[in-house]
Amino acid sequence: MGFHRDMVSWFVGVLFLSTLLLCSADVHYYEFFVRESNFTKLCNTTTLLVVNDSYPGPEIRVHKGDTVFVNVHNQGNYGFTIHWHGVKQPRNPWSDGPEYITQCPIQPGTNFTHEIILSDEIGTLWWHAHSDWTRGSVNGAFIILPAENETYPFPTPNADQTIILQSWYNEDYKQIIDDALAAGVAPPTADAYAINGHLGDTYGCPSDTIFLMEVDSEKIYLLRIINAAMNEEQFFTITNHTLIVVAQDASYVRMFTTDYIMISPGQTMDVLVIANQNVGQYYMAIRPFSDSAAQPSEFITTGVFQYTNSEGGLNASLIPLPAMNDTDAMLNFISQIRYANVSQNPTINVPADTDINRRLYIAIATNTMPCNTSECVSDSRFAASLNNVSFVSPRIDILQAYYRNITGVFTQDFPFTPPVFYDFTGNLTDFNTEAGEGTRAIVVNYGDAVEMVLQTTQLGAGGSHPIHLHGFSFYWVGIGTGNFNNETDPSTYNLVDPPLINTVHSPAAGWVALRFFANNPGVWYMHCHFERHSSWGMSTVLIVRNGTTTETSMRPPPSTMPRCPGT
Repeated sequence: MGFHRDMVSWFVGVLFLSTLLLCSADVHYYEFFVRESNFTKLCNTTTLLVVNDSYPGPEIRVHKGDTVFVNVHNQGNYGFTIHWHGVKQPRNPWSDGPEYITQCPIQPGTNFTHEIILSDEIGTLWWHAHSDWTRGSVNGAFIILPAENETYPFPTPNADQTIILQSWYNEDYKQIIDDALAAGVAPPTADAYAINGHLGDTYGCPSDTIFLMEVDSEKIYLLRIINAAMNEEQFFTITNHTLIVVAQDASYVRMFTTDYIMISPGQTMDVLVIANQNVGQYYMAIRPFSDSAAQPSEFITTGVFQYTNSEGGLNASLIPLPAMNDTDAMLNFISQIRYANVSQNPTINVPADTDINRRLYIAIATNTMPCNTSECVSDSRFAASLNNVSFVSPRIDILQAYYRNITGVFTQDFPFTPPVFYDFTGNLTDFNTEAGEGTRAIVVNYGDAVEMVLQTTQLGAGGSHPIHLHGFSFYWVGIGTGNFNNETDPSTYNLVDPPLINTVHSPAAGWVALRFFANNPGVWYMHCHFERHSSWGMSTVLIVRNGTTTETSMRPPPSTMPRCPGT
């Protein structure tokens, strides 16, 4: 315990003494070869689309402010795109990646080079496919180290370790969602969960492997935790060890200690752990969190935190994970996250009440729509919506249509408030659950100060939603239960040190409030990071118009953009 107290004192000193030194940025080059490979898990062999024959894929490791070129070669059987999750890509939406939003698919036998421009991101992000459900197997870490001559705002770890949490299916991910959408039904829940591609020792297949992290006594380790799961928020813990949260979504947070974390799909968290227990083997473990009527598979997946030269077995009964429906554990954890006022973070710039000139109140819902094809199992199908608009993906990407003034691809009339107000968080058993369809964009001016309130509804199965906005980090300034009250609830906002994140947990039967300045011109996707909800239409597009100068306007497109089918 004395070591931990010294560490906290050291951290407080760094808040005053750390200095950000200017340095030149580097340029890095990566080659991604995307093709089918076979993997055997749960005593079953499955063919998956992966990058460089690995699951998860290769790690990108660079420094703050660098530029990265990734040449993506499609050697598979169908088109896809790749997104650099959490990278703001200033003025460069052309390399952001979501299919039919900023580009068309990279077709089999072709390649496309992404230019990834880092700015103030620091810590852990990730990359993943952004087409149908292909991200389930096409994903990997994007590690952003401090700039040269820049320090961590906490004790320098002796080593770091990437921890990617995944959903495993005994089928091809694309085929799973294609079949479910055709039939109008919900896709199946995961067959297992994985830690860095390993299923651990709880599923009963003797050939399954367990992730092992070897550590030395009294050393400090930085865990870079990424939730790449398809539809599951996850609790994570290491038995008998305290976790020290230091960053979320590539932004430093005020350090706090906890026995577990709760991380949503799309989110990343940097966590310090000190190997200060008796030499031995300790479980690390994950279990899903859910407050929805549509429950995920309740599995515990294990890894091993192993001290060098340790002996002895492991005891699964000692894993201290919260129950899957433990809402208090979830709220207790996320309520501790605060922005860290350190020099390594961008200067805090929360829009004030008097700044806000664009307000959006967005109701999040799962819905139904008529199902009229021969493959439908009933006369209705699952859908999802934002402000009762179920997003329809176009066949020409919206960015190209916007840039070249191509008509008929999208409209600029996304509703800034729900078209119908009702008791969003009440009993909606007999409420009409149908939604309308459209490709309707939110359009704001460069420099607008935006407040966005996300209202989770009880339509359908209800439950929480992890909402991700491309092209931005936003300040998460408020959270509450019930229906948002625009007269009283803003008084509860945290405008002093709200977290700066890119994916927010919007709680069941509640709301969250976000604020940001629209200072990144382009076309930016916003969607639920539960893949089933995104597939059903729980998404929209934010268009930020160009400013009045070259520096506040989109860059022109590269000449090598993938061609859209039929063009």
